Amino acid sequence: MGNTHLHPMTHIARRMFELLEPICLVTYLADECNEELAALGHRTYWDGYFASRAAPLGRVPAQVVHAAFYNFADGEAARHIPSAWETIPPEASIAARERGSAASLRRILGDELAGSTGLVRAADLTTKAATSAPTEGRVMYAGMRTLKVPGDPVARLWHSATMLREHRGDGHIAALVGARIGGTEAHVLSALEQGIHPPESFGRIHHLPKERLAAVMDGMRERGLIDAEGHFTDAGRATKQHIETLTDELATAPYEALSPAELDELITVLEPITATMRAAGSQ
Repeated sequence: MGNTHLHPMTHIARRMFELLEPICLVTYLADECNEELAALGHRTYWDGYFASRAAPLGRVPAQVVHAAFYNFADGEAARHIPSAWETIPPEASIAARERGSAASLRRILGDELAGSTGLVRAADLTTKAATSAPTEGRVMYAGMRTLKVPGDPVARLWHSATMLREHRGDGHIAALVGARIGGTEAHVLSALEQGIHPPESFGRIHHLPKERLAAVMDGMRERGLIDAEGHFTDAGRATKQHIETLTDELATAPYEALSPAELDELITVLEPITATMRAAGSQ
């Protein structure tokens, strides 16, 4: 980036998302976290996913988890919550997720990078940003803020990156709600942005009932977001861009806690970490 302070904070928020997302994704893509959750007794990947990600909210009903996660199909959260917590306390799932995610990072990064002064500095600066933003209107972020920040630098980097991911996610949901884009509609827009056609074939929604998907697509056509063949219209593309821009704008608050020099330093120390994660397939 260089001369970070010359760039609008929205650009910083986007750049930080690009750098931190591969660190967060080990939770969902690498084996260690799933193995830790399975060892607790979670029967399936999705039991562990819902139980561990929602756990910072406490033992809330499935309806609350569905609302906070936003883009899962109706009834999907209820297949895992609260049953996933009946014999496994939420606190145990949180700890297992942290252990597994940190173990994945250490394995992928290797001893030299995982133990480097650059990683320690990345963890410190990421934590400074992640613990600085207001929590109002940020349900998932607020839940993460109630958890103790790990002392181990690798675990701390993962934990703080995940806090920032949930902060950004809360803002993204606000942007979607403001644009009157529901969870399934958001997946359609994402599929089209990725060049997936027909968008109904996208992996996040292809399993939904055909009638449900047809109703969503018809509604998006009526609003002028997609054309008869299911491609973006100009209005649909503009809506997607507006949502992404607003998401970046709403994600800036944590990074305002860092000085321009600290932002430049954070980007510099994160770049080799992120490059290693991407090379391992965490993207």
